[in-house]
Amino acid sequence: MSDRERMFLAVELDEGVRRLLAAFLDGADLPGQAVPPENWHLTLRFLGWATEVQRDGILRWLDEAGLGKPFRIRFAGLGAFPKARRATVLWLGVRSGIEGLERLAAAAEEASVAAGFAPEGRPFHPHLTLARVRPAVDVTDLVGRFPPFDVVMEVGAVTFYRSRLAPGGASYEVVDRVAL
Repeated sequence: MSDRERMFLAVELDEGVRRLLAAFLDGADLPGQAVPPENWHLTLRFLGWATEVQRDGILRWLDEAGLGKPFRIRFAGLGAFPKARRATVLWLGVRSGIEGLERLAAAAEEASVAAGFAPEGRPFHPHLTLARVRPAVDVTDLVGRFPPFDVVMEVGAVTFYRSRLAPGGASYEVVDRVAL
């Protein structure tokens, strides 16, 4: 690892869900720049630039924290940030299992602050980013008519990712996992 790298903590999609979601979205005319399926995840805490010492400290904290037992989430429909009428991010929501994701996000936040990161300024909102939209567009009709992705997935770990920026977009590499 170089001195500092862009990193984040997330829930990884299992391959079966990834394939089902890719098939579900096949042919959908989503606005903006689509996030490639290999980059789909549910972010728990974006860190930004982190050192190896910080990374190892977060991993140790999470490992010792006791993150609870594996649980299931059920996906929902589309949504947008900051709002559907002026969307810059199109996302897939979560309908159930939110409490478990909130518990993991709180643990990720506590571990990150303990490692020297500033507290997150925004509340946690579990979602899977599908596209980034620039300039902002109105996706109200799309969000309203798109069916929910009614699929269940088991969450069994927190995954630590390295993010590498490139002209063609970001690529993510799994650094480590902390099992529930």
